Amino acid sequence: MIDPSEEFARHITRRTFLGGAAGTLGTAALGSLLAGHAGSTFAAAAGGIATNSLGLPHFAPKAKRVLCLFQSEGFSHVDLFDHKPNLTKFHGKEIPPSVKGEQRLTGMTSGQSAFPVVAPLWPGRKCGQQGTWMSDLLPHMQTIADEMCIIKSMHTEAINHDPAITYINTGNQQPGYASMGAWMSYGLGSLNENLPTFIAMVSQGSGKNPGQPIFSRLWGSGFLPSSHQGVGLRPGANPVLYLKDPPGTNREQRRAMLDDLAHLNHLRARELGDPETLTRINAYEMAFRMQTSVPELTDTSDESPETLDSYGPEVAKAGSYAANCLLARRLLERDVRFVQLFHRGWDQHIAIQKQLPNQCKDVDQPTAALIKDLRQRGLLDDTLVIFATEFGRTVFSQGRLGDPGMGRDHHGRCFTVWLAGAGVKPGMEYGSTDDFCYNIAENPVHLRDLHATILHCLGIDHARLTYKFRGLDTKLTGVEEAHVVKGILA
Repeated sequence: MIDPSEEFARHITRRTFLGGAAGTLGTAALGSLLAGHAGSTFAAAAGGIATNSLGLPHFAPKAKRVLCLFQSEGFSHVDLFDHKPNLTKFHGKEIPPSVKGEQRLTGMTSGQSAFPVVAPLWPGRKCGQQGTWMSDLLPHMQTIADEMCIIKSMHTEAINHDPAITYINTGNQQPGYASMGAWMSYGLGSLNENLPTFIAMVSQGSGKNPGQPIFSRLWGSGFLPSSHQGVGLRPGANPVLYLKDPPGTNREQRRAMLDDLAHLNHLRARELGDPETLTRINAYEMAFRMQTSVPELTDTSDESPETLDSYGPEVAKAGSYAANCLLARRLLERDVRFVQLFHRGWDQHIAIQKQLPNQCKDVDQPTAALIKDLRQRGLLDDTLVIFATEFGRTVFSQGRLGDPGMGRDHHGRCFTVWLAGAGVKPGMEYGSTDDFCYNIAENPVHLRDLHATILHCLGIDHARLTYKFRGLDTKLTGVEEAHVVKGILA
């Protein structure tokens, strides 16, 4: 753990501190105390991108990179992964009170006079050596069943989108906390000096359009130093804003300007001792290197026709989920530590019979192709892949049963995510729900447990990765209990 006061002290000289604090004996005394920690020089601290300032990992990791395929707005576990034959018998009947219980409902369904059960709207089949059931809406994912570790007993307290997506991405329902990728950057540092440690991309699906908004704070650094925030990669000719030199400026001129700017920032940092000044220096240097690395990354002309075909027809459409999946693989093979894709459009409150097949078509082939591509290139051996969402969907109908506008409401009490790759057992299911996909029957897994398990795969003890914030040793897993899900570990 780095205490922010110690971080400040590392970058400030005794003379500067006392000069700025002249006038109060108490502050001067504090400066004397802090000076004992100021053994490292500014030049050493600002010398480049730190690869690992905390001495992590705590133990030998199984994964060194993470890819999070985040399906924003809550896909229906009832229709896609959590098959219950009993639902066919109960289709159209009221969900039993003993199952529904007193759980909170959103304002979109709490006023309904009836809650009829809706069986899965599409057939499915058992796939792979373990006979994992998966919907026929996902025919390509069916072919990678033996790579997937499916957790069917996820749960969260949040039942509305913004707190729920904030919770699973930052460990807290309130904005202002550090995202998963920022914690990985803080704990483990960078593997690549020419690209950011954490990169995020957003795509819009063919289900609900437009989907719920995706805010950049979901890949923000929160209270951690801003050097750990994610960088958003945009589609099109300008993947990173303000990266190109202005007209009439060549690379030599840019280098000279950055050198002069760095000198001025060094002088200012010596005066103020603000670690964020160091962050700015490193950000400028990273941007300079990215002027070469980003165009090379996004130029997919070196990909074989067979590889491009495997990701599906949308791979040539900049900003599509398929194109982002291909870029994700290219980022991972360049050792970017944490890559996250957000795909909008899963919020099927209405017209689920039309929207869900379209949304599944967006992600099915590219996701399967990405897993196979990683496996073929040996990257899946040390990359943990997470296919996640913020909550599930109700087994009962939102709206009148059989109406074309019928959908499914939010359901946080149980839902499904799956993982693949480094650190987890392939071809398995963990946890189970009741006969109505409504309550957890076995092996509950909270979001905090998922976070603890992800960190464990990276060689990090979640209880020991902390940052001093508001007087607390703050963790990704929060202040409540969190447990590594040992039953899924390889």
